[in-house]
Amino acid sequence: MSNVINRKNYIQQLEKLKDEHIIKVVTGLRRSGKSTLFEIFIQQIVASGVPANRVQKYNFEKPIFPEEYTWRDIYKDILAKTDQENMNYIFLDEPQQIPEFERLIDALYVEKTIDLYVTGSNAYFLSGDLATLLSGRYITIHILPFSFAEFSESQKNTPLNKYELFNNYLYETSLPQGVLLRNQGADVQNMYVQDVYSTIVEKDIRKRYNIQNMRSFDNLSKFLMGAIGSVVSPSNISKAMKQDRQDIHHNTVEKYIEYLVNSYVFYQVNRFDIKGKQQLATQEKYYLVDIGFRNLKLGKFQHQDVGHILENMVYLELNRRGYQVWVGKVGEYEVDFIVKNTLNKFEYYQVTWSMSDPETAEREIRPLKSIDDNYPKYIISTDVISSEIEGIEHVNIADWLLRKV
Repeated sequence: MSNVINRKNYIQQLEKLKDEHIIKVVTGLRRSGKSTLFEIFIQQIVASGVPANRVQKYNFEKPIFPEEYTWRDIYKDILAKTDQENMNYIFLDEPQQIPEFERLIDALYVEKTIDLYVTGSNAYFLSGDLATLLSGRYITIHILPFSFAEFSESQKNTPLNKYELFNNYLYETSLPQGVLLRNQGADVQNMYVQDVYSTIVEKDIRKRYNIQNMRSFDNLSKFLMGAIGSVVSPSNISKAMKQDRQDIHHNTVEKYIEYLVNSYVFYQVNRFDIKGKQQLATQEKYYLVDIGFRNLKLGKFQHQDVGHILENMVYLELNRRGYQVWVGKVGEYEVDFIVKNTLNKFEYYQVTWSMSDPETAEREIRPLKSIDDNYPKYIISTDVISSEIEGIEHVNIADWLLRKV
């Protein structure tokens, strides 16, 4: 595992929860690094002095148990290998492949000598019977593809400076294995991204929801990819697609978006009225989990939309940092992001490609100035010079992404 990047942020969360009697559920997109995270953490546990026979890991996407096995048979097999006198660390990777898998998780959870870790690749993993059965018994750690800091660590032997590295990060996949395939050439990297996307669509979406019209679904996903950072609704998406001779009802649009969000391909961000102090029920924005998917489906060189790609990147980083995120509305103005940080304090963000044009600068500053509180306000851009403008911190995006929080 010499070329594995230690996902420090997620490892620290697992370390805090180790030996606590609560199920650790790691969720996130397929191939975002959940299994590797377990491997790194298992190595740490063994390195700390825990005998290897008290650590068990099962990847249920592999045929590791006979087909006729029920959840009870698997439970008995796992239990038979545990040390009844000491703590055992059990890792279940994608257990939703097993019928009644929630009963297996519950049965293992009640064992006093088991510390349980589980992964799942879609939001429905934590719905229905499992959510009911395990209510109050689990905590979720949501994993995203590589941050810029992790991407930079993977490229530590490059002669490029952080700003040049950022330019690569901006236009490429951040899926861990995709990043590690960079040196094999763009064609290999692109094939990998294509395979991951196809697997998500086939395994997590088409099969689960029995979608008949895949052309409509594909058109809708491409439309959303092209509209990252724009306020949309199912009805205006339906109208826009009809104008482009793609007839799709707004109810179908709503369902397809739900499938994409539940598979962690997109993240929905609601609007928040800062003055009225309330969340608004319509006109959400959607951000894409990996720009590599957008390059794959829409073509790589859409440089006219770099502002929205930048905004997408900032959203993902705010999410990584564990912040609650909304799109801000203040009177007639929009603020790109209003967040509540881990200390329960608000912060406000505007994202723009550059502040060098006075008209752009005025447009970005005006909404922040109209917020009459003393919480921190930021403008994030690709300008290399960081400064303060009327109490608003103007910071370069590469510097901001590399900041320790």
